Amino acid sequence: MKITRKRTRRKFTGEFKARVAVEALKAQETVNQIAARHELHPHQVAQWKKQLQQEARLIFEAGASSGGAAVESHEVELYEQIGRLKMELEWLKKKLGGLVS
Repeated sequence: MKITRKRTRRKFTGEFKARVAVEALKAQETVNQIAARHELHPHQVAQWKKQLQQEARLIFEAGASSGGAAVESHEVELYEQIGRLKMELEWLKKKLGGLVS
């Protein structure tokens, strides 16, 4: 009878991935050295480095517009909440109007 163990998959934060990718971009060490130090496969480090190189431009392209969009979406949420609260207040006034003189 063979006993098999399930390996739990390691999950990495975005901050960790970015730090490793930046180290790889600096090229002060080889990808293999970085991978060994962080106990990763060299292919994984190379993938994160490539992803950082490809998507770094998006930060600068969408950076200015995304800040305004975040504020605008928050503003829309607040107006929706105000509307709901006004409706609840009117409903309460209507229901309690006969009880309160």
